[in-house]
Amino acid sequence: MMENSEDFERFLNNVDRIGQILEDFRSSDERVQQKATAEADSLIATLDEPCRTKVNKTTVNTKPLLQHSLSSHDESQDNFMKIMERDAEDRAFKREAKLKEATALKNKGNAAYEKQEYEDAVKYYSDGLAVLKDMQPLYTNRAQAYIKLKRYKEAICDCEWALKCNERCIKAYVHMGKAYLGLKKYNEAKSCFEKIQEIEPGRGKMVKEYLELVDLEENKDCQERKAMEELVKGEGKFTAVPQLLERLSRVGRTPLYYCAGLESLSRAVTDCTGQTLFRLNNGFSIIGSNGVLTRCLLQKTDDLLSKELCISVLNIWRIVCFKNDENQKILMKCPVARRALVQLLTSDHVEVVKECLKLLRLYSETSHGRRLVIDNLNLHLLAENLMWCISESKEQQEITAVCILETFAAENRFRLKLRNLSNNSFFVAFKIILGDISRFNQNVLTLLISAVGSLAADEVIRQKLAQEEECWEAFLTATKQCVTSENKSILYHLLGLIINLSSITSSAMQEHAVSFCDCCVDLLKNADGDIVTGATGVLSNVLPQSSKAVQHAVQRKVIQTMCSLLKGESQTATKFAIKTLTVCTAVSDMARQELVKSDKKLSMLRQFLSSSCDEVISGNAALCLAHCFELEGVATHLLGTDIVLLLLRLAAGDAKKTAVQQNAAIALSKLCQSEPRHIHKLRELHGLEILHSCAKLL
Repeated sequence: MMENSEDFERFLNNVDRIGQILEDFRSSDERVQQKATAEADSLIATLDEPCRTKVNKTTVNTKPLLQHSLSSHDESQDNFMKIMERDAEDRAFKREAKLKEATALKNKGNAAYEKQEYEDAVKYYSDGLAVLKDMQPLYTNRAQAYIKLKRYKEAICDCEWALKCNERCIKAYVHMGKAYLGLKKYNEAKSCFEKIQEIEPGRGKMVKEYLELVDLEENKDCQERKAMEELVKGEGKFTAVPQLLERLSRVGRTPLYYCAGLESLSRAVTDCTGQTLFRLNNGFSIIGSNGVLTRCLLQKTDDLLSKELCISVLNIWRIVCFKNDENQKILMKCPVARRALVQLLTSDHVEVVKECLKLLRLYSETSHGRRLVIDNLNLHLLAENLMWCISESKEQQEITAVCILETFAAENRFRLKLRNLSNNSFFVAFKIILGDISRFNQNVLTLLISAVGSLAADEVIRQKLAQEEECWEAFLTATKQCVTSENKSILYHLLGLIINLSSITSSAMQEHAVSFCDCCVDLLKNADGDIVTGATGVLSNVLPQSSKAVQHAVQRKVIQTMCSLLKGESQTATKFAIKTLTVCTAVSDMARQELVKSDKKLSMLRQFLSSSCDEVISGNAALCLAHCFELEGVATHLLGTDIVLLLLRLAAGDAKKTAVQQNAAIALSKLCQSEPRHIHKLRELHGLEILHSCAKLL
């Protein structure tokens, strides 16, 4: 327990008492005021008592004015309050100086902690607390340093003091939970982590990870107890594991000797107890420190026997790590394993690559395993080598490799660490694959495109990929190949990726805009509705980047096709189609004429103003109408319709996107400019006031 804890508690209690006294003095009840006076006298008497602290580390205001002025029980209320205010100011000034000193010591402690000098960090934090006892960060920081030193009880004590300073301190509960975990008090650790979510419900993901950590440690503890119990019984099934590991630890033997030993070991490890005994008898370090084994794992020998030995090591690792979280963790801490699992993917021995992929697949199947890979392996090299496995297309290894890649690509932490991925051979290989899709399995290509799409969910990766001119060339080539071969599955996923990337303006995209436009217009004739929707989505993103592409699309009758799509039931297709119409009518007078020609009163666009609950659709419908109002006679044809009312409702609505109201206001303005008689309806509906309120949006 911390020194002088009684003095600290008494200090906190006195602060509360003084606050209550001052509150009671302001009361209109005379009896309450009298009671406050008596309480003040009592408090003053308490302050005059000698401090029980052996070394006085907290300076108390001992000015004669305070002692003399408050010595009488008849001191007036006003005088008492003035004295207390002066004393509070004096304390605040001194506290500010102490805070500055304590903060400097805290910073020194933080610097020591960063250097992993935990004993020094503890000393600096302790010195800071000697200056300022109620500084919460000093307690939580010292607790963190204590945990590194495995002084768990002291860490828990510091966390308790931090919570006295701030009962909602998240860090205190985090460190206390970790300290209880170190003491193997699993229920207490869970309670601490669960308390975090009570205080801040938004921390659910973090709390879930901590609770999973507790479960892992508890399972590990249970496994090891059971394994030792079985070993004590002396059954041959379990005693074989430590005996075989002892033989493998013998140095200087031939590769054939170790192959035989690993083969026997793989037969002996048949369940969780065998896996645990492997761990408890230093199985990972025995393999990791054996020169013969490490040379074959790092591909420093090329003979066939070394390749077989390499396969045997990978096989035993997979066996002992299967559904065993602790063994997976220890393997990922082994330097040889971390290097081998990435480098062996490029081995010229097919069976070595297969065995390596099996082990990586095992890790990819659980969130715990994925975290271990992301935290410990060279992810750039891993992604490149997985792509190499896919591009080689050998004996089904590409299926396993692409499944691993797709699983990891869905992890946000994986994407964050691969943000400069477009600068290496990963996307070079991807472009080569797209350039000749006929060479690859359809399922592999579908999963690969999906994986790249997941990577592009990261804004930085998406931006870089969208600027790659060669990438757009590869997309165009692959799209044409899909059309020729009628490969709908790949085409559908490819269009989705192109829609994602084309949402970013880039000169690379603009160079190929007309070609993509041609390709997509051809796809609009496809009988598959999903393909048509995808092609429309690409058009809606590509056309805004090239007026030349717009003119080309209009000449190829894209307006009529979009109008047909608007009659369908797919909201996604409707959203893409109306955006395409809006882009085309903004640039092309011919597009406006084609649209009006197909529907003189623009009833379809008006319908989207009133019935659509999607703001993107209604906002684009309003803007498309505004473009059409620029044609002579269009606004006149709308006299007597509900167009003014519909646009006013949209302009006066509470849309989340101000662009919706803005587009409606623009459309109203152009409507009235083209046909002034609409102003009468506008005034009748008090529309001028609404337009005035929208002026700030224009």
